[in-house]
Amino acid sequence: MSAQRVLVDANVLFSRTLRDWLALIYINPGGEVYNVYWTEDILAEAVYQLRRNHPSWDGRQTRAIRDTIARTFEGGRVEDFVVDGSFQGTDPHDQHVHAAALACDADILLTCDGGFSGGPVNPDLLPYEVYTPDDFFVLVDKSVPEIVCAVTLEQTEYWRRKKQGKAPLAEHLEAAGCPQFAKRVRTYQGHLSIRGDR
Repeated sequence: MSAQRVLVDANVLFSRTLRDWLALIYINPGGEVYNVYWTEDILAEAVYQLRRNHPSWDGRQTRAIRDTIARTFEGGRVEDFVVDGSFQGTDPHDQHVHAAALACDADILLTCDGGFSGGPVNPDLLPYEVYTPDDFFVLVDKSVPEIVCAVTLEQTEYWRRKKQGKAPLAEHLEAAGCPQFAKRVRTYQGHLSIRGDR
């Protein structure tokens, strides 16, 4: 898998589990798997949803998430895009995401939004492929399993150090809508357990 240009929708960045896996695979020194693209609008939408779900958070908490995303995927900010009416979907709020995908010449749009792959949208007419997080992470694992295994080890060690116990990586992935990827991670954790690393 050569490095794919991936525009990430707000509904993916909103989830801590999805955000963490996306970032940890991205920064892994094992190789460049994909380049992440985003817009200020997408980031604002993710922060807005975080605020709605966590009304008691201090400003520093949402700012830290926003700044971490921007810093981690620094080179992927899409500066400008044109909403030209070419999006085939019925949700007008998806137009800016489609426009950004066109502007950054995305290979993949990573989204949990079914409005990009059903109804009036003909995926064959889109210049990018639409992936759910589960399908995307499975694709990444098929292409670079050594990186996913390394990130699984890193995440497992983090949980062991910080959380003092079992690393429920697969459970968190299932809750985030990634059951197929969760099975793969569970298998990697099983191998770590056999080696005594879990």
